[in-house]
Amino acid sequence: MSLAELLLLAVSLAMDAFAVSVCGSMVLAPESRTAGALRFGLWFGFFQFLMPVIGYFGAASFRDYIVDYDHWLAFALLLYLGVNMIREAKEACDIKKSYTTKEMAVLAVATSIDALAVGISLAFLNVNIWLSSTLIGVITFVIAAFGGLAGFRLGSAVGARANICGGSVLICIGVKILLEHTGWL
Repeated sequence: MSLAELLLLAVSLAMDAFAVSVCGSMVLAPESRTAGALRFGLWFGFFQFLMPVIGYFGAASFRDYIVDYDHWLAFALLLYLGVNMIREAKEACDIKKSYTTKEMAVLAVATSIDALAVGISLAFLNVNIWLSSTLIGVITFVIAAFGGLAGFRLGSAVGARANICGGSVLICIGVKILLEHTGWL
């Protein structure tokens, strides 16, 4: 996987976090938006870093058994995640309250489940998981913090568009992986 593909993957994974940050910051008091934006960035960035690592090492133990089919698995996971992101785009801005630590943890896990599946895919592609996860986490931090800062200005419509864009990019990356490994590219 090239650096450009990894950057696209990281940005795509960050779209859920961006959408939740945008929507979540709209309900925060104006004086707490900066702290809230940084909180969104830290929580989401950390979990987006952690989940691919968990998925990678969980999948690495059985990589040798399915290496002939790994590109199909990567394609299926990315297609599934992309379609779900697009399908759930309308629900992206349904958050209507302030956030406790428990709620932030739940949001962070929920927005990073796709990163867990991507970590499984990355294990089959034999990439550097530490570089990949760090890049995913840092990019998610920046994008989620930006979403948190900009949320009260952007409005609820951006959340759905961000998920649609992110889901589309995940599907495109999955198709590219499949075409490369089957000899079409």
